[in-house]
Amino acid sequence: MTDTALTVHQTARPTGFPTPDHFRFVEAPIPQPDPGTALVENLYWSVDPYHREMMDGDFALNAPLEGRTLGRVIASRTPSLPEGEIVHHRHGWRTHSVVRPDDVRRLPRIDGVPLSTHLSLLGGTGLTAYVALTRIARLREGEDLFVSAAAGAVGTATARIARLLGAGRLIGSAGSAEKVRYLTERVGYDAAFDYRSGPAAGLLGEAAPDGIDVFVDNVGGEQLGAAIGALRGRGRVVRVGTIGQYNTPDAPPVVFDHADVVEKSLRIEGFHVRDYADVQEELYEFAVPHLLTGTLVPDETTLVGFERIVEAFLLMLRGGNLGKTIVQARRSGGAGYEQ
Repeated sequence: MTDTALTVHQTARPTGFPTPDHFRFVEAPIPQPDPGTALVENLYWSVDPYHREMMDGDFALNAPLEGRTLGRVIASRTPSLPEGEIVHHRHGWRTHSVVRPDDVRRLPRIDGVPLSTHLSLLGGTGLTAYVALTRIARLREGEDLFVSAAAGAVGTATARIARLLGAGRLIGSAGSAEKVRYLTERVGYDAAFDYRSGPAAGLLGEAAPDGIDVFVDNVGGEQLGAAIGALRGRGRVVRVGTIGQYNTPDAPPVVFDHADVVEKSLRIEGFHVRDYADVQEELYEFAVPHLLTGTLVPDETTLVGFERIVEAFLLMLRGGNLGKTIVQARRSGGAGYEQ
């Protein structure tokens, strides 16, 4: 371990897509824990689409950014966080974090499951997909599902979990022919289309000629309008995110036939995964046996080295990832975990 800690600060508000100039790496001595706190050496960092939305005003300028992170306690002044403990916390985008016991979630030790999975299928990504399907959509066996941004973190997790829950046909959209192949050949989608190749309503109509029951929406925009038109009676729309508008604030509003919502008794509902922390243990009970048998596989794009965290974030915003985007420290691991 070096004597220097690195943090990432946001230096300006972006218009459209952010660039490396909107960030700055700041060096400082490694902080020391006060009584009642512990020092964590961070091992894995999550970069997520919601960070872009927060750059418009939620993140303070010239201050450390936050984000989901996994790390190891290396110095402690509280018995609640013994040295060597592996924890999940949100004081990320820095190499070292001082945390209080109520800032962290202590992770279960699951032999055979890589630590990074606690940021993907066992973390906020998997929890978002699981809540979307079981709590918001209330997916029933045999129902057909359409997912936008299907090759991203939540999109891949949604398909894999939906299949285990007994979904019928799975249809996904992505931004390239390569991603479309990945969805059908690797993730398990029955059909997929490149949304850049034509009007969304026509592409969805070809992929799901008999309609859909559930739409898990990570994008918004034209695809949301197309899905509302394709939904069958008592269909449900689960609004997870609007990544298609984060970098294009002047995008036109969604156009759809509002009468469809009434005539087909549709339900449109969004949610914040932070309101479903009580479902975390249920997710473990559901997902871990499947992870251990290989019937559930995490989709991850991993960049190594904390100095690449801005690169990883910008790559994800441009659609350069498959599945969850994770940054791994050059030296990582944890007792009881296989890496």
